Amino acid sequence: MLNTMHRSWVIGAYVATVALMVAISLAVEADLSTTLFLFVLGVSPAIVIAVLAGGAPSPTPAEILYCVRARTDR
Repeated sequence: MLNTMHRSWVIGAYVATVALMVAISLAVEADLSTTLFLFVLGVSPAIVIAVLAGGAPSPTPAEILYCVRARTDR
């Protein structure tokens, strides 16, 4: 339960930070391109993590170093 609660707090803080960056950029009357650039910089790490999390798990060092060969000639 603590891991789920901690994860939701981190995601909420991340989204709030990106929203705050965009809001401050709009408040100081920055160009729209600057605001969009800040938004893309803030969202791109989350997109990369989401893409990588959907893939197969990476092999452990033991699996890489000591490849187990299954016998199929039984």
